[in-house]
Amino acid sequence: MKGINQRTKAVAFALCMMGMLIAVYTFGLLISEEAMMSGFQNAHQPPSWKYPFGTDALGRNLLLRTIKGLSVSITVGIVASLISALIAALVGMATAVGSKRVDAVVGWWIDLVMGVPHTVFILLISFALGRGVKGLLVGIAATHWCSLARLIRGEVLQLRCQQYVAVSRRLGKSGGWILIHHLFPHLIPQFFVGLVLMFPHVILHEASISFLGYGLPPEQPSIGIILSESIRYLSAGMWWMAVLPGLVLVGIVWGLERLADYLHRILDPYSVQE
Repeated sequence: MKGINQRTKAVAFALCMMGMLIAVYTFGLLISEEAMMSGFQNAHQPPSWKYPFGTDALGRNLLLRTIKGLSVSITVGIVASLISALIAALVGMATAVGSKRVDAVVGWWIDLVMGVPHTVFILLISFALGRGVKGLLVGIAATHWCSLARLIRGEVLQLRCQQYVAVSRRLGKSGGWILIHHLFPHLIPQFFVGLVLMFPHVILHEASISFLGYGLPPEQPSIGIILSESIRYLSAGMWWMAVLPGLVLVGIVWGLERLADYLHRILDPYSVQE
């Protein structure tokens, strides 16, 4: 009964979190440019019923800008996470079934990428590609695949030693058949959990790189750009311009990490019974 309750709780939270993300993303896409137009007569307004998050230095509604920025961050997060997770899956399986030399070279490259802070690597790649969305996506996708690739490699190596895989080989089953029927069912849960765990890190890195001015362009609404614009006004007591969008970003990241934990409980039957 306890396991059933945990699974029910996990499914309910996962559905609620995914529903909230879809709602924020959809509402952000529906916000028009006219709704975020400047109005200098409303500049620096504190939070109120009319402006729950207040207004910025140009009189723009910070709540609408934050939701719009979240939709942009979710778009970047989905694209970059998918690319990075696919790279991790291909590299992890290739190193596990390849030669020892390939495994050693890829292992050395993984250690190299993981040894350099992700922010530094993304900054270098983004700067080399001329900043903007392209450089940001390439930089994030090129730096976030290592941990998942190492996890998938270890899982494949462990599965290859299982008795049922050896029996399938003796029965004449091909490598493709073993991959589809024996490896994929075990790797798919690891892939999806790793993908969701990667999502909040991508959003945080997108915000940090945009905050430093090497990510999305300044005219594009983004949490990082909103925080960057608000720093100069904190000393004047306009705390809402940084605190409220920052809390929303923290809440989204926390919710995504909890979503990954609950997805792990749903997909892993052993985890549910703990």
